[in-house]
Amino acid sequence: MSSKFGKLPLSTSGPIECALTGSALLNDPYFNKGSAFTPEERTEFKLHGLLPPNVQTLDDQVKRAYQQYRSRSDDLAKNTFMTSMKEQNAVLYYRLIHDHLKEMFSIIYTPTEGDAIANYSRLFRRPEGCFLNVEDQDRIADDLNQFGSPDEIDLIVVSDGEQILGIGDQGVGGILISVAKLVIYTLCAGIHPARTLPVVLDCGTNNEELLKDDLYLGLRRPRARGKEYDEFVDKFIRAAREKYPNAYIHFEDFGLHNARRILDKYQPQFACFNDDVQGTGCVTLAAVMAALKVADVKYEDLRIVLFGSGTAGTGIADQIKDAIAINTSRSKEDAGKQVWCIDKPGLLLKSKQKDLTPAQLSYARDDAEWADKPHGDLLSVIKAVKPHVLIGTSTQPGAFTEAVVREMAAHVARPIIFPLSNPTKLHEATPADLFAWTAGRCLVATGSPFAPVTHDGRQFEVAECNNSTTFPGIGLGAVLCRASRLSPGLLVAATNALAQQAPALDPAAKGSPRERALLPDVTAVRDISVRIAHAVIRAAQAEGLATQRGIPGDDAELDAWIQEQMWEPVYRPLRRVGREEASRFARGEAGSASTKRGADYTEGAA
Repeated sequence: MSSKFGKLPLSTSGPIECALTGSALLNDPYFNKGSAFTPEERTEFKLHGLLPPNVQTLDDQVKRAYQQYRSRSDDLAKNTFMTSMKEQNAVLYYRLIHDHLKEMFSIIYTPTEGDAIANYSRLFRRPEGCFLNVEDQDRIADDLNQFGSPDEIDLIVVSDGEQILGIGDQGVGGILISVAKLVIYTLCAGIHPARTLPVVLDCGTNNEELLKDDLYLGLRRPRARGKEYDEFVDKFIRAAREKYPNAYIHFEDFGLHNARRILDKYQPQFACFNDDVQGTGCVTLAAVMAALKVADVKYEDLRIVLFGSGTAGTGIADQIKDAIAINTSRSKEDAGKQVWCIDKPGLLLKSKQKDLTPAQLSYARDDAEWADKPHGDLLSVIKAVKPHVLIGTSTQPGAFTEAVVREMAAHVARPIIFPLSNPTKLHEATPADLFAWTAGRCLVATGSPFAPVTHDGRQFEVAECNNSTTFPGIGLGAVLCRASRLSPGLLVAATNALAQQAPALDPAAKGSPRERALLPDVTAVRDISVRIAHAVIRAAQAEGLATQRGIPGDDAELDAWIQEQMWEPVYRPLRRVGREEASRFARGEAGSASTKRGADYTEGAA
């Protein structure tokens, strides 16, 4: 950390002021150190008699917690154990994940978090986050007021629970996707966990199993639609903006018919982001950028076919279109003509506009272009377009058949093929098949982790298009520069920064570029987030969207400025202050897991 920037409001250096003592201190997840409180802290904060006498280190605690974690019988039990730990000791929780990131990522996030969300009402122990419901809209402002003063919340993640992690409508259980997304922000980009707010907009549910479940905790009614729904979302946005004017708002897992139109409505007004639309698009574009350099394909020549044009597919198309426009000085309309989209109605054509979503309409082709060309299936489109890039978000397993792949490979030197559908069983093709069918010439990225592929005696790394390498850094940059909006230019800058970290483009790496991954691994994500945040901040300054004063002009100093404000899972010294002079945080009243709202700790880890 840089002492030069140690006086910043979000600085992570030096001692933390704390007005709590005794059991109240041990019950606060942000201050609690468990067995790691020093002798001096035990005396100063009246902890003698409340803890075993042996003082241990954070490393000791991680070792014990990992043993407890490993003793859990299945993945959902491990997820529940980690939730309990988070409610007790935030530093230990994040440090444990940090030290075992590869192993635990799938436990705290997808796919296991999906199981936890589906079982939310049955696993419920204590609430975390803000619960707003469509039948109590007049209380929205008062409900939001409980979570801090205007300058205490930097980031809000909100979901309406309609399209959760591929498992669909989960109603009020959607709060857990907001919670999980914020964990990723803290873990990967150092957003302070006490300065975040998870929100669920309970609009009812169309999930019959939940409606019939006696234990279901959400509204027992069909989902709100139309005017009632739109007014609810708008009242939340206006209340959140009034209460927390500096907060960056992240929309998560909204339904297909709402996600894009909500983003389009509010994106011109303030800094907001939808990971399903923009995050997937950014990480995929970064892999495309790296692949184009390896394959030596120019943007002006690029031809792309997208198989699956829902929220993710059109989000990818948007990011690619913006990148083509920026890199070629073409209009967005002309850039969009280099992208062909296929969905349930087949190739998107203007004559089918009644079957298309607003996001799909801009990619609909003139029917005259295809009057004499077959276009009823993927293979026919591949034959006509001869794409450099084929991307799948269709959730149709095996859709990239040998015939499709061989046809593509017959027309381009380096077929760039990304089967992105999740989970693994829904992938459009396996990397091993793609290498076999292209004689090892393909460049591949997938939506789930795959082991390296050995083909013809050479080993090829397979990049994973993991949004967690992208959205945390974008959010960090937007938060630190207090971006007034998140323009397409900021997203392209973020994507360029991610692409530059690709092992395939590292001149010092071993092996040929084709043998290396098109994206960096998630284990390097904090360094990646610094690079992305740097790029976002500089782009925001160039576009006049950065409102924070005092941003360093020197690039090396900017990196130090960013790093100084990234929360880390380490125990900082505590400095006792009186309640009269203490901030809300020092009194244990800040954050969605503050002691002010009570505690119910059920498992011991520290």
